[in-house]
Amino acid sequence: GPIVGPAIAVMWGWLPALLWVVLGSIFIGAVHDFGSLVVSLRNSGQTVGDIAGRVMNRRVRLLFLFVLFMALTIVLAIFGLVIASVFKMYPSAIFPCLVQIPLAVLIGVWLHQKGVRLLLPSLFALGIMYATVVFGDVSILHQINSTLQAQSIFTWVVILLVYSYIASVLPVWTLLQPRDFINSLQLITALGLIVIGLVGAAFMGGAPIPGNPERPPLEIVAPALNLMPEGAPFIFPFLFITIACGAISGFHCLVSSGTSSKQLKSEPDARFVGFGSMLIEGFLATLVIIACTAGLGLGAEVKGELLIGENAWAARYASWSSAGALGAKVGAFVDGAANFLKAIGIPAQVALALMGVLVASFAGTTLDTACRLQRYVVQELASTFNCK
Repeated sequence: GPIVGPAIAVMWGWLPALLWVVLGSIFIGAVHDFGSLVVSLRNSGQTVGDIAGRVMNRRVRLLFLFVLFMALTIVLAIFGLVIASVFKMYPSAIFPCLVQIPLAVLIGVWLHQKGVRLLLPSLFALGIMYATVVFGDVSILHQINSTLQAQSIFTWVVILLVYSYIASVLPVWTLLQPRDFINSLQLITALGLIVIGLVGAAFMGGAPIPGNPERPPLEIVAPALNLMPEGAPFIFPFLFITIACGAISGFHCLVSSGTSSKQLKSEPDARFVGFGSMLIEGFLATLVIIACTAGLGLGAEVKGELLIGENAWAARYASWSSAGALGAKVGAFVDGAANFLKAIGIPAQVALALMGVLVASFAGTTLDTACRLQRYVVQELASTFNCK
């Protein structure tokens, strides 16, 4: 996603990652997302697989569906692993993420029965979720989070996949739509906090380090270009594979034709939803790059030791497998962005929990959507072979 990809790709330097995100999202990704959404709208909301079969032939449609099936299977596995890793590293993010589910269902049922607007109930749900973040160290919530953290990553992946299957077979208004709306409000809130924290850290420095009253200055601690990191593949073509969401992603085409086109009010809204959303995602990816290359240098705890500056960067990015690969790179963003929040006075535990919730919830929306799209693909494959 726009968080995990850039957090990994800065291993090759912040400059190529930033250039690819900025240029890719504006000139390629946004055009691609907008175009795929309009194509689906003008074909009665058909998926890209159905359109490919009608425009070309049945064999192309079948091949396309098989490729989609394999790609979505990988997406489900990776995002399940990302969420499980966040839950293991930041247990205070577990309960806030889980409490979203019943809140979203309640909102969905209420809206479906009463026909009221979505904004106010979603803001109320967001407030409850953030309250569980702020009071995450209260005895009951702390015990719940600690108990849930004790589960293995494999157990969490299984639980998440079972949940995503259940979510995929429910009507979209029951869970997917209200949960995604809550997460969109959370994303806007988190982006605002990160930007305010970034500006604060740029002018005032980071939060004071224990034992040192001076505030560390905000500066880039990562190299601008590093073509061959230890143990990593060469930058080309892997940079463009690693940063997909945030620059350009074929997954967005599936979402546009699979779910978005069926929920859009009118075709003129496609520019705002398709083009505009990709620009916001590019902005998020840019903030991730800044957090991992500058925010991380304000302080990161590694194996019980507090590191700052280039030492903090090296602990996470010295080699491809530094500090545990995927988890370390996701943690680099969480720690770096949390440092921005700490710079404006937000307590450390709350800041880490907020960023952990952001990553897990954002990945959760992708997991939900990918599983629903996978169901569509399986249905289309079954209809192709006349299976019921």
